[in-house]
Amino acid sequence: MSEVSLRPANQHDAQAIRQIYNYEVEHTTATFDLVTRSLADQQLWLADRSGAFTTIVAVDDSLGGVVGFSSLSPYKERAGYRTSVEDSVYVKRTAHGRGIGTLLLDHVLDVAADSGFHTVMARIEASGTASRALHARCGFALVGVEREIGRKFGRWLDVAVMQCLLHERSPDRPRHGPRG
Repeated sequence: MSEVSLRPANQHDAQAIRQIYNYEVEHTTATFDLVTRSLADQQLWLADRSGAFTTIVAVDDSLGGVVGFSSLSPYKERAGYRTSVEDSVYVKRTAHGRGIGTLLLDHVLDVAADSGFHTVMARIEASGTASRALHARCGFALVGVEREIGRKFGRWLDVAVMQCLLHERSPDRPRHGPRG
């Protein structure tokens, strides 16, 4: 595997993140968004994700720059949920199978723990076996399935709900801080 570096995303990454995400909007059920993001939409999305609600990019110059991103978002609006966040992880299709998703998710979990969050939730379209396996490798457990909760491409979709209690992650595991 070529060298992948992780770093906080900035506004210059908006177009690359947008391209990765919009592919998923148009072709997969990895997101339930039905409309692609404009560059302005992506820039606003990035502006909302700084500090504890961060976005991390994976960069591999041999593969053309930004090859993936992970982010943290508030889980629910009500005050009692403030110690919980939801993660997102997307990897460019041409970079799948190189461990980039694991690097991104592991790192964003470190950020969540360092930011004082207690739990990270993942909501994954239930047939997304690769994403579910990635989350399981990084310490998530399946806590439920929401049946026929969304609709895309003319079919009903289930969502697997996975949870990582951050204090249960192994303290001996290698940390994946920003490199590069």
